[in-house]
Amino acid sequence: MQFLKTLFWVMIAVIAVIFGYRNWTPVTINLWGGLQADIKLPILLLIALLTGFLPWYVLHKATRWQLRRKLDAAQRALAEVRAAGVTDPAPNMPAAPMPEAP
Repeated sequence: MQFLKTLFWVMIAVIAVIFGYRNWTPVTINLWGGLQADIKLPILLLIALLTGFLPWYVLHKATRWQLRRKLDAAQRALAEVRAAGVTDPAPNMPAAPMPEAP
């Protein structure tokens, strides 16, 4: 399975290099105030990809970090309860039968 994953990423890298090589043309971007910037097309696409990807990646990592902290706290609390030997004060007893309605 690891071989297939590596093969997939190598294929993606080769395709990206071929795309970048064949489309290495300057693109003019109109900025504010009449400014213009000439940038190569693959670099522009990489910047656009990272602009859309990075905020969501940071949000994902922050959420995982927060959930991992909560899980660690819950596991520590459970370990403390188990170490103290606390058990249920009363075992589960069957409920008394309900009286029948007339």
